[in-house]
Amino acid sequence: MDAPLNQVLLPDNLPELFAAWNRFPDAVPYAGGTDLIGKQKKDMLDLPPVFLCLEKIEELHRITRTEQYLEIGSMTVLNRLINLGKIVPEIFCTCLLNIAGVQLRNIATIGGNICTASRLLDLPAVLTALDAQYEFKNASAARWVSAARFHSEEQTTLEKQELLTRVRLPLHQWDYAVYRKFKREDSIDSESLVFLAKTQKNILSDIRVIYKGKSILRNKNSEDLLIGKYLPISRKTANDFIFNWMDLFAQKREISEISISSILNSIEENVYNLSE
Repeated sequence: MDAPLNQVLLPDNLPELFAAWNRFPDAVPYAGGTDLIGKQKKDMLDLPPVFLCLEKIEELHRITRTEQYLEIGSMTVLNRLINLGKIVPEIFCTCLLNIAGVQLRNIATIGGNICTASRLLDLPAVLTALDAQYEFKNASAARWVSAARFHSEEQTTLEKQELLTRVRLPLHQWDYAVYRKFKREDSIDSESLVFLAKTQKNILSDIRVIYKGKSILRNKNSEDLLIGKYLPISRKTANDFIFNWMDLFAQKREISEISISSILNSIEENVYNLSE
């Protein structure tokens, strides 16, 4: 069915949303709108004929917590998560605080940050490292997809008329957690590094190192070098870990030498902290 240009629909619940989407297949869900604001400032705006505003759908604003998980509705704005305090993993909160300014975080949503199609934003790296799961729904079914799979180089695309509804975040305890963001003056894209380590009886039981640029990289071969090692890690083992990352970056010609140098320095700093 044809629709007037730039019509905004405000469904009260998911059934109404999917019914409207069925009527107007080219409609686009609208969350915080920060991506549209950015495109408008750069004169890149090409508006869809129909917006499906998600603001009134109560289910998408819910936050629940169990002993094992924090479940976050996709329309939750970023500052609301920051204000939850200690129930939010510290490294996740650090990432949130590094996203733009307070005003933008008052309108930007977790779902929008995850699903922005134009480029990879900040949250996917931390959510991948923390083993987050995403719930997607359409008119007849729901499915869960891991953040790691959704943000992989063979990126899982949303199915037709499918919506991110919930993010499930495991509440694991990490003994060492570092998030660092790198912003390039010559690019709208940011880069970041997530470094997580967990110990048990002075043995490194788990480690996650995630790099995010235009894609997400994780070097599981290098992680295997450290898992099971006693702390402090020997300098030789730490160097082997760093060299393994150097070899991986050498295969990624799309990443600039400046970026590689900055990220390797940060990886080196953090792995050496485990060897002291």
